[in-house]
Amino acid sequence: MAKSAMRLLVIGPSWVGDMVMAQSLFMTLKARYPNATIGVVAPAWSQPILERMPEVDEVLPLAVGHGEFGLASRRELANRLKGRFDRAIVLPRSWKAALVPFMARIPERIGFLGEHRYGLLKERRKLDKQVLDQTVKRFVSLGLPLDEASTGDFAIPKPRLTIDRDNLVNLRLANMLSSRPAIGMMPGAEYGPAKQWPLDYFHQLAKKLIADGYEIRVFGGPKDHDGANTIVEGLPQAHNLCGKTALVDAVDLLADCRQVVTNDSGLMHVAAAVGVRIHALYGSSSPAYTPPLSDNAVIHYLGLSCSPCFERTCPLGHTNCLNELHVESVYQAILADRQREKVIINA
Repeated sequence: MAKSAMRLLVIGPSWVGDMVMAQSLFMTLKARYPNATIGVVAPAWSQPILERMPEVDEVLPLAVGHGEFGLASRRELANRLKGRFDRAIVLPRSWKAALVPFMARIPERIGFLGEHRYGLLKERRKLDKQVLDQTVKRFVSLGLPLDEASTGDFAIPKPRLTIDRDNLVNLRLANMLSSRPAIGMMPGAEYGPAKQWPLDYFHQLAKKLIADGYEIRVFGGPKDHDGANTIVEGLPQAHNLCGKTALVDAVDLLADCRQVVTNDSGLMHVAAAVGVRIHALYGSSSPAYTPPLSDNAVIHYLGLSCSPCFERTCPLGHTNCLNELHVESVYQAILADRQREKVIINA
């Protein structure tokens, strides 16, 4: 079959950051097969994000909760997909993730070895974690021929989500946001507290920045709302938007910020994909493994002897990798970026 006629199906990941990074694969596929169609099987929550990716032609929501098996839902979706796709790329390494393309009888089914998927995948690739040392590289590699993918030496397109300017105007009015230049803060991290900078540090930083004339916007889901109240307490120019805006709304509001301060989280990757200046805070995770895919980012990482441990909670009980990452150092980095902006404007 001619490359231009390819009908490609991608089984997408379940996490916000991973879904954003998957756009690097979609961009790679469109560059290789310009006239191909790309469908993505993904959780329903991710549909608005995928609709901001011009490379994606069709979103196929899978009505299965995170961690659920959902055989009936997978079978129903597979029946609808029969005869519609030529190749499937399975990004998650779980056994159940490979079920839909198998049951849909898609001729080519590609993915990494994992959880005994021998009968479900046609092309089973061994994951060399030394060569494919980043999540995004693993995703992109599955869209490349094996001989090219196995080198680890290939381009990684940076995700770029489209912005809805009309939605941004409505959001600014609805949330009573000011005309001050905005700095976003993302204090959550779904993975666990070992990736979360102390809330009091965010509060101290917000207080300093408001005194400098900024507005603070705190982003996150409903679970982050109470913690965000700690950040905005007593600060009239700080807005707790956690749980008040949809994920896709965060795309537009983040694009409107001058800079953002964020844990290593899904929203960090969203911020990277809209091009805003990022100050990324790393604790138990590694900026080498899941960096913000942007040339416009500053990494704040102490690199202690116990880091990275990749644990959800600190196994030593002190979380010094974040507690010793002081407010003043992040604040000074933001000020330096403000000076850089002034130089660019006056040039």
